[in-house]
Amino acid sequence: MTSAETSGTPSDDVSVTRGGAVVPEDAGRVERRDRAVRAAVGQGLLTAERPVVALLDVRGIRLSAAALHAAFTAVTAPGTRVLHAFAVKAAPLVPVLRLLAEEGVGAEVASAGELALVRAAGLAPARTVLDSPAKTPAELREALALGIAVNADNPQELDRIDALVRSAPTRSPIGVRVNPQVGGGSIGALSTATATSKFGVALRDEGARDWLLRAYADRPWLTRLHAHSGSQGMPLSLMAQGVAETYALAEEVNRHVGRRQVDTIDIGGGLPVNFGSDATAPTYAQYARLLAEVVPGLFDGRYGLVTEFGRSLLAKHGTVLARVEYTKRAGGRAIAVTHAGVQVAARTVYAPSAWPLRIAAYDAKGRPKTGPDVVQDIAGPACFAGDLLAEGRALPLLEQGDHAAALDTGAYYFAHHYAYNSLARPGIYGFVPDGDGAGDGDSVGARDGADGGAGGVRFAVVREPQTLEEIVGESGGPHGTSLTSL
Repeated sequence: MTSAETSGTPSDDVSVTRGGAVVPEDAGRVERRDRAVRAAVGQGLLTAERPVVALLDVRGIRLSAAALHAAFTAVTAPGTRVLHAFAVKAAPLVPVLRLLAEEGVGAEVASAGELALVRAAGLAPARTVLDSPAKTPAELREALALGIAVNADNPQELDRIDALVRSAPTRSPIGVRVNPQVGGGSIGALSTATATSKFGVALRDEGARDWLLRAYADRPWLTRLHAHSGSQGMPLSLMAQGVAETYALAEEVNRHVGRRQVDTIDIGGGLPVNFGSDATAPTYAQYARLLAEVVPGLFDGRYGLVTEFGRSLLAKHGTVLARVEYTKRAGGRAIAVTHAGVQVAARTVYAPSAWPLRIAAYDAKGRPKTGPDVVQDIAGPACFAGDLLAEGRALPLLEQGDHAAALDTGAYYFAHHYAYNSLARPGIYGFVPDGDGAGDGDSVGARDGADGGAGGVRFAVVREPQTLEEIVGESGGPHGTSLTSL
């Protein structure tokens, strides 16, 4: 095990997300992470010139995808159509989408950019779902032309789809997103099923249910219902209640129209992640069993099923590793100044109580540090006082040249760069232990481990580190005289 220190109390339903045991699969992930950190240092992925890097555990991602499939297979009737669609916003990286596709996972997109990434990864339109509260006519037209599933967010969007369907027939399955209004979780900004959420048709508002029944009766091509009640901070009980409300509406629609018109229910995603320890909790199996208890009719084979998990597939398999540039003391507190801060962990820096991260300490050679714990701050490189990955954390004392690792950062962290101080995006590398198979030509540092630094780990480029030239280009460099020439 590493010298990781629990970052704080998770903000989710305590009964299902905290206190879980570290099972052999979790322990294997920790071992792979330690080996990858040592190898990243030994193979030169992390240097004085490139002092921050992001690492993705390929084997761990594959295992998570397999666990998702197995969990729902265990509770669904044989022959049930199930599509697990990865929420692309959690890791908008083409190689990650391609890897998940290889593991039988489709994609849920919420913008033209995300759809472009999915198409670049080679995913079939039939395994893609478009959700967004602000779809443009062009986005809808493209999705309907390709046969991508579309969930309309509101009555005005449905009117827009009406016109498009009349002008050009489509193979796209089409549904309506509803907000079951079951309540929020502990992170308000991520609560999508509150009374006033911006997403979907508010199911409990006056007249909404009657409008939905008419909408389906008037449009035989409306065959899906969609809801997404979960996210970080949301208890599983409320997530299941949201699914139950959506299922009940599907049953009501089908009774109203006198046929099985709604044939697929999209239950969204949002399974919380345990950021407090290495234990995977809750698991997909726990959630699937809960849904089977609360909404048994959902799994009896009458309805196809779509899920849209994101964070839970990737978070535990990512590590942001940063070199300690300097150490100092202030007010009696030890401070380690690193190269990972707000640019890779904006949520943690600006809302540390909601998004605490565990930190693991490694020495200059990438080995887990030992020694007595010392309370210290792990600071980032940005020029404001709050740029801290962790504050008052008890860890083996970090020294200049050591490395600090921000754990559980595989989703929404290194793939969502915040360009404060024009700090460069770090390179991202997937890794596998030697023997797990080679890359596809983008492999780097494929060593045998005999040098004591490679660590028997193979890396492949997911995204190259951003260059200074790219920063200048993205910051208007080619148009440097545009304002002075007006």
